Amino acid sequence: MIQYPEGLPYPLREGYDMNTTGPAAHTPLANGQIISRRRFSNVPTFPSVTWEMDDGQAQLFMAWHQYTLNEGVEWFDCPLKTPIGIDSYQAKFKEMYSGPTLVGISRWRFRAVLQLLKRPIIDKDWLLYAPEYVLHSNIFDRAMNQEWPRHFDD
Repeated sequence: MIQYPEGLPYPLREGYDMNTTGPAAHTPLANGQIISRRRFSNVPTFPSVTWEMDDGQAQLFMAWHQYTLNEGVEWFDCPLKTPIGIDSYQAKFKEMYSGPTLVGISRWRFRAVLQLLKRPIIDKDWLLYAPEYVLHSNIFDRAMNQEWPRHFDD
C-alpha cells in the first residue's frame, strides 16, 4: 500500500468532517408510509480535509499526488483522526484537490474530499459484549497510559 509521505502534516480541524453514503433505500407508498430496507452493508465515507503546508511540503505533496498516486486515483494509507482515534485508513482522492491557495507569506492550503475504503466504526463485538468500555474508553486509555508503563519499569 502506498504510504502518506513522512513529513507532511495531518489535516486541519477547520472544515474536517466525515460524510457517509446512506446504506438504506426508501420507497414511498401511496398511503404516505415509507418502506425502508438496507441496500449495502459496507458504504464509503467521504472525509473533507484541509492541509496547510510550507513551500517544501506543498512541493512534495503535489509531486506525490501526481507521480505516486497517478493523479490521485491510487489508494494510499492516510493518517486520519476519527471517533476511534488516530489511525491509518485506506483512502483515495474522490476528485482533484483544490489549491494550492496562498494563506501566508509561505503557507499553502489544499482542500480535498477523500474516499475511505472502509467506514471507521468499531467492531460489532464491542457493541454486544463491552459497550461500557467503549463509553468510558477515555478513562481506560488514560489509566493504561499512566499506570501500565510503571509496571514495566519495576
